[in-house]
Amino acid sequence: MKSSFDKIIDSDTPVLIDFFADWCGPCKILAPILKQVKEEMGDAVKIVKIDVDKNQTLASKYQVRGVPTMMLFKNGKQLWRQSGVLQKNDIVNIIKSN
Repeated sequence: MKSSFDKIIDSDTPVLIDFFADWCGPCKILAPILKQVKEEMGDAVKIVKIDVDKNQTLASKYQVRGVPTMMLFKNGKQLWRQSGVLQKNDIVNIIKSN
């Protein structure tokens, strides 16, 4: 049976996953940037935030060692992954190029 995470990433629409933690400074910087990405791209992307402290199994499955780590999925496949904070335009370009 598919997990709810598998259902989320198994989508024709690109899904940007943000692995974050409440105690992480860079994660707090990234949050409003992702909000801007969503405002610019609207329904062309889904953005899902995953708290690594509350979802340790998922974080370890995807070998998330540092936060923030973003991953882009489409149709259940991981297309891109990067740790750290990126600017809005960089994130938008990555989503559009995939």
